[in-house]
Amino acid sequence: MKLGSLLKGGSHGVRLPEHKHHTETPVEKFPLPEKIIIPLQQHIGAPCKATVKKGDKLLAGQLIGDSEAFVSCPVHSSISGEVSGTLTLINPPSGQLIESIVITSDKEDNWIELEPSQNIESLSVQDIISKIRKAGIVGMGGATFPTPVKLSPRDVDKIDSVILNGCECEPYITADHRVMLEYGEQVLSGLTIISKILPKASLYIAIEDNKLDAIAHMEELVDKSSLKGKCTVISLRSQYPMGAEKTLIKNVLGREVPIGGLPMDVGAIVHNVGTSKAIHDAVLDGKPLVERVITITGAVNNPKNLLVRVGTPIKDLIEYCGGIKSNANEIILGGPMMGISVPTIDFPVTKGTSCVLVMESRPIKESDCIRCGTCIGVCPMNLMSTTIAKYAKAGLYDECKANYIDNCVECGCCAYVCPANIPLVQYIKTAKKELLKRKTN
Repeated sequence: MKLGSLLKGGSHGVRLPEHKHHTETPVEKFPLPEKIIIPLQQHIGAPCKATVKKGDKLLAGQLIGDSEAFVSCPVHSSISGEVSGTLTLINPPSGQLIESIVITSDKEDNWIELEPSQNIESLSVQDIISKIRKAGIVGMGGATFPTPVKLSPRDVDKIDSVILNGCECEPYITADHRVMLEYGEQVLSGLTIISKILPKASLYIAIEDNKLDAIAHMEELVDKSSLKGKCTVISLRSQYPMGAEKTLIKNVLGREVPIGGLPMDVGAIVHNVGTSKAIHDAVLDGKPLVERVITITGAVNNPKNLLVRVGTPIKDLIEYCGGIKSNANEIILGGPMMGISVPTIDFPVTKGTSCVLVMESRPIKESDCIRCGTCIGVCPMNLMSTTIAKYAKAGLYDECKANYIDNCVECGCCAYVCPANIPLVQYIKTAKKELLKRKTN
């Protein structure tokens, strides 16, 4: 094993207890849920409008919501059954209300007629992007940016690098790790499809060095594939937040994304390894994005990695994993650093859900900043987090912007190391929302 072609890692960020050993096990297929809840917005951008109504009979993979907006992505039913109604969910990160379709299973799992493609060489770039959009693919690392939009840069020739992100730097989560080990061929096939869209780009697969088996497996697959000589497997030091897009670009390519800019501004595009697999499924198998691998872990009796249909209530997953341990009182979608708490276990799995983390949380008392500078030392974006938070608390949002708040990736390193227990990221998020509100009004 070559341990990747390079071993890299910056000095900023933090080393975290990993807690990944709980779910270093093969993926299990979760049984068909009896009921699903499909939010009509599971992506950054415009929400979809329902294309079905109560009483409609549906097939798995059938379109149930779409939008004409460029930055948007359609949604599909993940099971066959009947539309039993709608409900409104509160989106935990934003607090926005999202219309959702409730579907009751017929327990048959009958599918729409899929439209597979035997050979991508017979497809034009626009054909491929159309298939990706039709399948409703979004970034599956958590950001949920519509993939067809990301694959449609203004100037294709300026994109010289594509990075598949297999770092999975958050504690507890092992979903991407298992995807690389168990679906590595499909991940690499998706990268091949991406390279057809962006033919001038060098290809990289970036994996942290706490996943040596995944590094070895992906190297072996690359060596046996048509991408040999075109794709490099990069081994990165296990250090949070190595998987953050801007941090990854800096460590792999040595480039800094400008403040307020996008990776494509420095010639790069980053995709999660799960997104790459979904691209394979969409283009070659004709299958829409209706299921994904999720880690169920923390204070559950039997932590697992599960292949789950989108829309499955998280309470079903927790019950399947033996239920919650007695002292747990918080459910987080995602990891402990950037995940979002949900108020109810009836909340559904979405395309961006990589993990359901059950934890015991305790009240923490915030005290005054002691000016130690620890938060500044760990910030991967070299920001003065405590200064931004101070301005945010005072409602001085213009000063927040002057201190480059837009460059914060909300990784949580600053809050993690703060001896005064100041919820720095929460203050920064509040200020960002206020600045966005001003901009849109």
